[in-house]
Amino acid sequence: MKLDRKEILKALETITIAGEGKNMVESGAVSNVITFGDEVVVDLVLHTPAMHIKKRAEDDIKKTILEKVSAEAKVKVNIKVEAPEKPEIKGKAIPGIKNIIAVASGKGGVGKSTVTANLAVTLAKMGFSVGVLDADIYGPSMPIMFDVENEKPISVTVDGKSKMKPIESYEVKMLSIGFFTSPSQAVIWRGPMAAKALNQMIFDADWGELDFLLLDLPPGTGDIHLSIMQSLPVTGAVVVSTPQAVALADAKKGVSMFMSEAINVPVLGIIENMAYFTPEELPNNKYYIFGQEGAKNLAEDLAVPFLGEVPIVQSIREAGDYGRPAALQTGSVIETVFENITRKVVEETVSRNETLPATEAIKITTMAGCSAVKK
Repeated sequence: MKLDRKEILKALETITIAGEGKNMVESGAVSNVITFGDEVVVDLVLHTPAMHIKKRAEDDIKKTILEKVSAEAKVKVNIKVEAPEKPEIKGKAIPGIKNIIAVASGKGGVGKSTVTANLAVTLAKMGFSVGVLDADIYGPSMPIMFDVENEKPISVTVDGKSKMKPIESYEVKMLSIGFFTSPSQAVIWRGPMAAKALNQMIFDADWGELDFLLLDLPPGTGDIHLSIMQSLPVTGAVVVSTPQAVALADAKKGVSMFMSEAINVPVLGIIENMAYFTPEELPNNKYYIFGQEGAKNLAEDLAVPFLGEVPIVQSIREAGDYGRPAALQTGSVIETVFENITRKVVEETVSRNETLPATEAIKITTMAGCSAVKK
């Protein structure tokens, strides 16, 4: 049996690479097709280093050739990644902080702060040194979630300069405007005042050595976000959304903001929160209250990684209200959920640091710490 090269190219015209509008032949992604009897070699050039995009393209090629050309074909796919050159991300580096991860959402009420808190404690359990900056100036919630509402940062002297010492809880360092205002006091500031307060918490703080600094951003795509991007070399962004269409429309704008040419921050992926509800008495049942796999489908459409889904569990809300993040509940379903999501965040951070321009000289370059989880 001899395979026809033209027939193979015609079959490949039915495949579209995620994130690109044209088919892989028309877009020039297929650089060469070689046939030897019943063997075919497809050379593919992609412009994104994302592992899930490469795997999907390879699977689609093999499946299409076997279905449309010959079920007996022996298919080999060679993939080369030619990522476009990107300018170095703006911002002033903070000595000692290796990775700065922005956790964002297009709209409020999707559980972004809850996800941030649980990511932080899970990273700490994995052996990483972690900090959280509560950048939600108008609605700070980290002091409540870490049970440190009544704490006040003290002043320490570092290299002859006076700096704020972050509050530490569950091995996570944090700063929030909530430490400087009473719980019932509203923060009524214009943008420049909020930006100045953020800059003080970022650069006038003694963060020490951190593997990860998580930024809990306010909802939307406004002034605070721009101030953060101008001030800090953000390693990557994680977007949180619930599955329903209203939330997804705003999450899409959030992803678009980070990927825009002006901001140019890599999106590490999307987390779907409140994905489904499972009653305790019916552990095998899943009720998709807000819709099914909406954020997962959005991630696929935007060609960004899907980091995982968090179910609706009463203990997550209770744990946040009591000031002990739910991921600390040893042996629970929630602990496992956040361990899996956090591992993916670290994997994407490692991949981003290997394939894109560095934001700092020191980066995570291995998966050390992810397998050794402290119980």
